[in-house]
Amino acid sequence: MKEKKDLLLVIDMQNVYLPEQEWACPSMERTSVVIRKLLDTCQFQEVIFTKFTAPEQPQGRWKAYNEVNQQINEDAWLNDITEDLKPYLNKGKVCEKPVYSSMKIPEVVQAAKKAGHIVLTGVVAECCVLATMMEAIDLGCPVIYLTDAISGQSEEKEAQIRALAESFAPMHTTVETSEEYLTE
Repeated sequence: MKEKKDLLLVIDMQNVYLPEQEWACPSMERTSVVIRKLLDTCQFQEVIFTKFTAPEQPQGRWKAYNEVNQQINEDAWLNDITEDLKPYLNKGKVCEKPVYSSMKIPEVVQAAKKAGHIVLTGVVAECCVLATMMEAIDLGCPVIYLTDAISGQSEEKEAQIRALAESFAPMHTTVETSEEYLTE
């Protein structure tokens, strides 16, 4: 098992993004396979799984967002971590967040500041992953964007966010596949 001094951040791998669901990310099954491989083959300094959970008293535009998505927010199964990742939850901790960016979670910020890099994985590329990446960059944390471990709501959106991540390289981001990461 490879020893890594990195934080593996598994963003919002919840059932609502599975194929056939309202917010489906077509490449989510591939992403899940890659995340499981990372968890099986690397020993990270820390692993954190995040999940979006609607707040009881949302503020500003989040109030309208959560009203529109109330039916999804109230479905416990849709909001749960996918079954294939549940056996891995013991490798880290699960942190809930009421906004897009995982960097709003104090435990994530603390772990990120101690880690060599933040390794981004999960969904949705153009939403929660993007918000997390941008805020991590602003906090001065080096980011590894794993192209095959991140899903968007379309291949086009995945490519757009990958290009954006590449535009911050090499100063703030490293953009690579999981295989490239594992062979370093």
